[in-house]
Amino acid sequence: MSLGLKRGIVQLEPHDKQWDEAAIQTIKILNSILGDDAIDIQHIGSTAIPAIKAKPIIDIVVGVTDFDKVMLHNEQLRQVGIFYRGSDVERQLLYVMGDMENDTRTHHIHIVKWNGTEWKNYIHFRDYLNDNENMALQYQKVKEELESKYADNRGLYTKGKKDIIDIILNN
Repeated sequence: MSLGLKRGIVQLEPHDKQWDEAAIQTIKILNSILGDDAIDIQHIGSTAIPAIKAKPIIDIVVGVTDFDKVMLHNEQLRQVGIFYRGSDVERQLLYVMGDMENDTRTHHIHIVKWNGTEWKNYIHFRDYLNDNENMALQYQKVKEELESKYADNRGLYTKGKKDIIDIILNN
């Protein structure tokens, strides 16, 4: 299984069933540390959509009612290789896993308000693409076009994906 990319790099790979297992194991770890402070934890993003290629970085969303309670677990999370990166996206906290010395990321863990807009968008997007393979393949085509333009700039790649994600979420 190939898992992880240097920060900033875009490289799509065919779906790997082991990504699902990696997500399950990470969710178990998060549940054991966060306990009742996490309402729900789910595998999201392109690695959760078997019909399409994805960057080999596992995205997980954690639904919570209180960000401050999660922050109290930062030391425990750090001890198992889950590092707080900040809140550069409004209304969510971001944690990462990977080889920090080599600036490689294997997981992005998004902490959001459970059942809030961000939670619903993450879940809706994953479920919609899993239920609509034609739309998933159209999404993959856009991702491949962006990959060819921005292989060394994940920021521009992500900005380009946002437009189609907004269209899908508004369906």
